[in-house]
Amino acid sequence: MAVKNYKPITASRRNMTGHDFSGLSKTGPEKSLLAPLNRKAGRNNHGQITVRFRGGGHKRKYRVIDFMRDKREIPAKVASIEYDPNRSARIALLFYTDGAKAYIIAPVGLKVGDQVLASESADVKPGNNMTLGKVPLGTTIHNIELRPGKGGQLVRGAGSSATLVAKEGKYALVKLPSGEVRKILAVCHASIGQVGNTENENIKIGKAGRKRWMGKKPHSRGMAMNPIDHPMGGGEGRGKGNHPQTPWGKPCKGHKTRRNKSTDVFIVTRRKRKKK
Repeated sequence: MAVKNYKPITASRRNMTGHDFSGLSKTGPEKSLLAPLNRKAGRNNHGQITVRFRGGGHKRKYRVIDFMRDKREIPAKVASIEYDPNRSARIALLFYTDGAKAYIIAPVGLKVGDQVLASESADVKPGNNMTLGKVPLGTTIHNIELRPGKGGQLVRGAGSSATLVAKEGKYALVKLPSGEVRKILAVCHASIGQVGNTENENIKIGKAGRKRWMGKKPHSRGMAMNPIDHPMGGGEGRGKGNHPQTPWGKPCKGHKTRRNKSTDVFIVTRRKRKKK
């Protein structure tokens, strides 16, 4: 799916880009798979702000996505490829032969009319789902389970993919998009292919108002605040001499916070460090 450029009729439009929706189906969402989505605005159940700089935005309805792919051995036909406002990836509407309907994350190469199957004997083609133990080595996968029967949790964002690099006993070694190599039980399921909408990373928002449509409010830098409002605030000039920290005094921006995690034993190779 290509990136659309806008004519520079205003200053903000000069460098703005958007999605080209020409590859999507000209149909509305499946009503039986819609659910209400109440706005949280970064607040907890007491109405207190727990995540700053959120609120507003366009109304949305949640599309119920089948991350589990628990309809095994039942073939399905792709009825449409649709936009989902709640995620960066596109979604595909499936019509199963038994009459059921479901949404899945649409991988690259999946088209309307294609057949997909969740089975141990399924072909290795985009959209099919099987256990990691049955996936050939070197295959590109997404929507990966961490616990059997819980549904896919890893590699669900637009353009992302993981690679099955090895199998050791009851575990499969998967290289994740971050570069981390992780042990996952071979009985966990994964979908074949790379997540679609690969051009999503090239989108330029262009103006602040577009972020407001997404439910993001202006973000105030700590250095621009007063000392009473933020540990990095106050002082004369730009340099304050403070280390980057949160409003509550916790170190951030590079400070390691991972401590004594029980899942450390499953990490074979740590993720790549960003070059400074």
